[in-house]
Amino acid sequence: MAQKTEKGRSNKSSHLLLSLMVAIAAGFFGGYFGSQQQSLLTGDAKVTREIVEGEGNLINAIVKDVNESVVSINVKATTTTQDFFGFGQQFESEGAGTGFVISEDGFIVTNRHVVSEDVTSVSVTLADGTKIDDVEVVGRTNRSDPLDVAFLKIKDAAQYNLKPVKLGDSEKVEVGDRVVAIGNALGQFQNTVTSGIISGFGRDIEASDGGGVETLQNLFQTDAAINGGNSGGPLVNAASEVIGINVATATAENISFAIPINDVKSLIDTVLSTGKLERPYLGVRYVPLDADVASQLDLSVEQGAYIPEGTVSRPSIIEGSPAARADLKEKDTILEIDGTKLDEKNTLVSILGKKRVGDTVTLRVLRDGKEIDLSATLEAAPEQ
Repeated sequence: MAQKTEKGRSNKSSHLLLSLMVAIAAGFFGGYFGSQQQSLLTGDAKVTREIVEGEGNLINAIVKDVNESVVSINVKATTTTQDFFGFGQQFESEGAGTGFVISEDGFIVTNRHVVSEDVTSVSVTLADGTKIDDVEVVGRTNRSDPLDVAFLKIKDAAQYNLKPVKLGDSEKVEVGDRVVAIGNALGQFQNTVTSGIISGFGRDIEASDGGGVETLQNLFQTDAAINGGNSGGPLVNAASEVIGINVATATAENISFAIPINDVKSLIDTVLSTGKLERPYLGVRYVPLDADVASQLDLSVEQGAYIPEGTVSRPSIIEGSPAARADLKEKDTILEIDGTKLDEKNTLVSILGKKRVGDTVTLRVLRDGKEIDLSATLEAAPEQ
């Protein structure tokens, strides 16, 4: 329940990591030069050791800053199955994941799949081992939403002296930045730490947690390992700021994925101010464009959100949605929202993630070779 694996990738994510091999050759020429060579090697070893120790100290500092804010999440769920004769049978299962505290009054962020709809009870364990059973699910995004996020609330939180995390700016993240993932690996209720770098952004994947497949969009790609139970934990930068939420891993490829924190900040602000989750909702199904996808679709633009032809069971423009009322149509390509061009870093999910329910946005749309502007008022996403 707590860990998701990648099932498929978009064309963008097929170009993931290239293996890099560095060979170092050294020659020994004897005599005086040989002694100088040894001296140089000794000096290099000292520098290397200092760099390694410095990096270790940095990771230790990050962990000390953030660890108290990370919680283990334990859930129980009831599932109904049918036996050979068609009779329903219920059984209870347990799972574990991770979350992190965002306010002193007990609000916690985690993944939707950690506290899915069939969960019957939730408890959290703090970094010092304190177990708290009085926890409620404030809300979760629905399974069709490409943002896999849920919010919890510890009741009577004042007695626990909770320490909220510091949120960073995920738009400033660059490929190669050092990051640390903290989480409840393997459901052992003891935080573990892995480190790595950001190796890509704007990734779209299909992920499964055993209960179905869902599409996740606009993710950071990292080689910091996200193990079973890490889902919902923080991805932290060198300044001890949370810049992502760990969400999935690709099997056997040493590749993991995290939700950029800026995509969630609007939801965090709403939950902290109102005590409930309201997800801004446009109501379209779309394909993020890149050069390969644009070529396959024979489009004149290589960036944006293309709205494909839908089916009766899976329409691309949801009936009665803000998109339908704004007169968006199949085969439209959304190029900009409120003047911000859609690209790898500013996807439709990312831009809408900064909006609030009730906001009116201007959509620059390419239709039949011409650019037009449409206006849409965002609504709260339906629960299912």
